[in-house]
Amino acid sequence: MDEEIELLLGDLQEHTELTFSGVTLHKGMLDGVPVLVTRGGIGKVNAAMTTTYLLQQGASRVIFTGVAGGVHPDLRVGDIVVSTDLVQHDVDVTALGYGLGTIPGEEPAWQADKHLHELALEAARDVDGVQVVAGRVASGDQFIASREGVQRLWKDYKASCAEMEGAAVAQVCAKAGVPFVVIRSISDTADHDANVDYRTFMPLVARHAKQVVRGMLSRLSAQSSA
Repeated sequence: MDEEIELLLGDLQEHTELTFSGVTLHKGMLDGVPVLVTRGGIGKVNAAMTTTYLLQQGASRVIFTGVAGGVHPDLRVGDIVVSTDLVQHDVDVTALGYGLGTIPGEEPAWQADKHLHELALEAARDVDGVQVVAGRVASGDQFIASREGVQRLWKDYKASCAEMEGAAVAQVCAKAGVPFVVIRSISDTADHDANVDYRTFMPLVARHAKQVVRGMLSRLSAQSSA
C-alpha cells in the first residue's frame, strides 16, 4: 500500500528511482542495507510483475508486507501473520488429477525462507499490543467476504489468512531461488462482518509494517557485520 512505502521512503538514504511499465522502484539504503522499495499492486498478476522487476534489478531477498483477512478463528483485527508457506486458493485443476490449489508442474505450496521467517517473527513481536502467529497465507484473485469462503479456506488449506498477492510473489521468488517472506496484518475477519474503517486502520498497519521491516533490516545489518 502507498501508506506503507511512504513511511519507508521518508527514511530512505541515497534515494533514486527506477521506472518501468506501471512500476516505480525506489532504490537506496535503510539501516545500512541496500534496498528496493515498491508498491506491489493489487492481484496476483501485478504482484508477479513487480516481483520480476525487483529480481531483475538485483533483489537478493524479498520482504512483502500488507493486509489480509483473518481465516484462523483465533485471529483478530491488527494481529500479524508471518508466512510459513503460501498457496493459491483459486487454482483448481482437480479434474486432471492434481491436488486442490496445485498448478501443474509446480509445488503445492511455496515455503517461506526459514531465516527471513525467524527474523520477521522476532521483529513483529516487538510491535506492542498485537498477536503474532506463524501460518499459511492463501492467495487468490478474490476478495473473501463470506463465512462460507472463510470456512472453505480453513477446511481445504488450513490457511491463517487470505489475501490477493502473496503466493504470486512466492512463486516468482521460488523459481528464481530468491528467499522471501510474506507478513500480513489482519484487517478484518474475512467474513460478512468485514467493516473496518481503513482511514483509521491503514496508518496503524503502515506503522507496524515499517517497524517490522526496519527491525528485520537492522538484524540483517548486524548479522552481516558480525
